[in-house]
Amino acid sequence: MTDHAAIEHAAFLLFDRQGFDETTMDQIAHAVGVGRRTLFRYFPSKNDIPWGRFDESLQFFRRQFEAVPSDTPIADAVHRCVVAFNSFDDAVLDQHRFRMRLILSTPALQAHSAIKYEAWRRVIAEYVSHRLSLPLDGQLPRLIGHVSLAVSVAAYEQWLDEPNSSLTELLDLELESLRSYLC
Repeated sequence: MTDHAAIEHAAFLLFDRQGFDETTMDQIAHAVGVGRRTLFRYFPSKNDIPWGRFDESLQFFRRQFEAVPSDTPIADAVHRCVVAFNSFDDAVLDQHRFRMRLILSTPALQAHSAIKYEAWRRVIAEYVSHRLSLPLDGQLPRLIGHVSLAVSVAAYEQWLDEPNSSLTELLDLELESLRSYLC
């Protein structure tokens, strides 16, 4: 059966074996046992495969923010939602580690990552702008989105360097450190 997970699995095996740049969509389609056109129905480009079902994840991220009680301090809400967004079952941690190593270390994916990161930051900016009645493109909503992303990427880099570490614990620690530093 063809689904996003089967395509990711086959692609990740190829990426690991021969490298991201050297792997073609034709090779991935062949490994999955589908045609190119079918593959493109699931992922518009090879660069989208490492990101998985990111757009669906962003919908989850938005719902997390929508569920935050209105009296929760913004810093606490962002902290909790960022940690929740990056919480994964133990069963998928190895694949997620491979995914993030690929995304953070493959030059060909960096430009594409900028598009994904902007969408992620926008979810935070939307929340902040709504809570503070500020324009979405205002300085503070953008800043909080950018800083949250920077903290998250730093935590991911440390997680990748320290295989026995916990991603959510690192995120929690980094976000708390930032709050302590700023207060």
